[in-house]
Amino acid sequence: MATPKQFVLKDFPLQCGTVLPEAEVVYQVYGELNGDRTNAMLYPTSYGAQHTDVDWLVRPGGILDPSRWCVVMVNMFGNGLSTSPSNDPAVVGPGIYFTHYDNVRAQVALINALEIDQLALVYGWSMGAQQGYHWAALYPDRVKRLAALCGTAKTTDHNKLFLYSLRAALTSDPTWNGDRFEGTPDRGFHTFAQIYAGWAASQAYYRAKPYLAWGYDSLEDYILRGWEAGYRKRDPHNLLAMIDTWLRCDVGANPVYNGNYLQAMAAITAQTLVMPATTDLYFTPEDCEAEAALIPNAKFWAIPSIWGHRAGNPYQNPEDEAFIKGAIAALLSQ
Repeated sequence: MATPKQFVLKDFPLQCGTVLPEAEVVYQVYGELNGDRTNAMLYPTSYGAQHTDVDWLVRPGGILDPSRWCVVMVNMFGNGLSTSPSNDPAVVGPGIYFTHYDNVRAQVALINALEIDQLALVYGWSMGAQQGYHWAALYPDRVKRLAALCGTAKTTDHNKLFLYSLRAALTSDPTWNGDRFEGTPDRGFHTFAQIYAGWAASQAYYRAKPYLAWGYDSLEDYILRGWEAGYRKRDPHNLLAMIDTWLRCDVGANPVYNGNYLQAMAAITAQTLVMPATTDLYFTPEDCEAEAALIPNAKFWAIPSIWGHRAGNPYQNPEDEAFIKGAIAALLSQ
């Protein structure tokens, strides 16, 4: 595995008003650029994920094939690799937060440094899809195609309730002092994982109990080892930072569109695939279909799956992987 690369921006202004002396974007490149540099793809990371958690689909014969495409996977701010509360004291404090406007401006600077004029595809799942929408709205001439899996361009009120509950789970832990954690929030992680697991997969998924075939002996064991253990690998301050970014997701909430969400959506010129899962509980197919109707060249194509939100990252799920692979191949043929 190649070593991730660091791209540093000097005196980078965040949308919240803070200017970072240095902002760092950690990224990984899979495959090679062709001679005319037209085969580049961008894959922004999702909530809680680092590039090694989600790069399983970048492989020969996979959803994104690095033998044909050059895939640039970028770690979003707050995920623990790129600039985050855990690695930069300059982003710790009241009123300091990241937005996707920040993420995408930093990513554009990286793509410019790589001498890529237009991306053949921006592919994103969950918070990666949110970043993809921002790319396509803010830089329409730079994005030829967009694949937005299980994500929306604006966080809905119902989705915010999910995020508020996650934030409350962590900050109600006794180690939270109102500003920082003074230890490991054991109780907070436990509650956080239970909430996340309940929203991220569907009722039908839990009836089917696929996790019993993966070595878990009960629902409780699955939540503990399959969910809580994963989030315990992340700094809780980073988890809060990414929640705050997600809460603020709105393609119109930036100096380009001045709060005009409809104008931002109408500005997207990319051939767009809007692909939720039929059972996603927080990026619902109804919400995603409504957004697809606002984009001039969008196709709405839901993943027929009981896996809920997790259908969009189907590393344990060959059926949904095959469905997504076929849809992306069709998009890339346009």
